[in-house]
Amino acid sequence: MASTNPTLPISTVPIEEIPSGAPGRTFGDRMAPLVANKLALFGGVLTLGFFVVAVLGAVVLLRGDLHYLYLDQNLRGTLKHPGDGSLLGTDNLGRSMFWRLIAGTAVSLWAGIAVTAISMTIGLILGSVAGYTRGWTDRIISALIDLTWGFPLILVAVIFVGMLEPGLTAVIVAISVVNWAGYARIVRAQVLTLKERAFIEAARSLGVPTWKIILVHLVPNMLGTMLVMASYYIAVTVIAEAGMSFIGLGAQPPTPSLGQMVSEGRKFLSKDPWIVALPGVMIALLVLALNTLGDGLRDIFDPRLRRW
Repeated sequence: MASTNPTLPISTVPIEEIPSGAPGRTFGDRMAPLVANKLALFGGVLTLGFFVVAVLGAVVLLRGDLHYLYLDQNLRGTLKHPGDGSLLGTDNLGRSMFWRLIAGTAVSLWAGIAVTAISMTIGLILGSVAGYTRGWTDRIISALIDLTWGFPLILVAVIFVGMLEPGLTAVIVAISVVNWAGYARIVRAQVLTLKERAFIEAARSLGVPTWKIILVHLVPNMLGTMLVMASYYIAVTVIAEAGMSFIGLGAQPPTPSLGQMVSEGRKFLSKDPWIVALPGVMIALLVLALNTLGDGLRDIFDPRLRRW
């Protein structure tokens, strides 16, 4: 006797028809949109390059015997231009701009990853609970999302800096406290759509616990959206961290940060503009790389947006 169990959809987007006997989509098939989209491919390669730099910078920052690379001062060799006895020149204290850029990029990128991981975890939990349970739980969480989203990031940062102290930890906490609301709002909307799908109704009818439905059935179907959001939010955090470091709320000397380097170099902008241009270009390229990578990931996970 033939089985009467229906085939349950597992994706949040329409599934393309696959000819009878054809294999499912492979990893190569999923990567094809990224390869075909030259701008997204550029973003992916550039992002990978920045991650390599961030790993190198983390090693330099964490190993005390390597701190001299970005801390050693040479007052006889201050403000050297790139190529003048130093790869990227020196700052106003004679410190290597090359190694300070590497360390500063590591600070900015790892701060972005930390904030995104914290925000995504909180937003995924609260957004899933709000969207799936509805009722008073949904109203309370939605009100909390709206309240959080209404606070200016700089105001929250100042509050947390006052509670803690100026530094990278305060910046990470402050940005995470605001950014989770964006994730929660998107996740809630996704869950409201997914919970009406047949495979969720089937799981409910079989008596599957709510927590298991969320973890096993809902979360995997939202991973594509979450990865796209993560790339954008890391870029947003890089900008926010640079801005806070610029005004003295972020990473504190002697730890270098790209925003801090721009702030220190602005005093010499008229005569030595490269000292501001180098960290500024690094921030711009990092944000560009993450945004274009996000566009590529969006094309991969949503076939409706393919252009190939």
